[in-house]
Amino acid sequence: METRRDIFQAVADPTRRAIILLIATQAMTPNAIAEHFDTTRQAVSKHLRILAECELVTQKQQGREIYYSLQIEKMKQIDQWLEQFRKIWETRFNQFDDLLSTIKTNNHEK
Repeated sequence: METRRDIFQAVADPTRRAIILLIATQAMTPNAIAEHFDTTRQAVSKHLRILAECELVTQKQQGREIYYSLQIEKMKQIDQWLEQFRKIWETRFNQFDDLLSTIKTNNHEK
């Protein structure tokens, strides 16, 4: 049975985040990806396997090469999770703005 990794665990690693950025706009082979890192091809393959296990990347065979590409839909899950915090931040910033406006108004009235 294949275990699914948590998407947040996968993006917690800086190397995997860098791989995601690399393949965000174009599919790449593991060798092409590995050229961007000061690490072994095997280490890059391990990172790609983890990203694939949580379905952040997909593999496509083209001839003898395997190309990895980003699954944008999965990235949306991260964005949706963060959205709840965006709303909290915006509410707090708006409350802070209101407080500053009140203070400014009160200072001008004195």
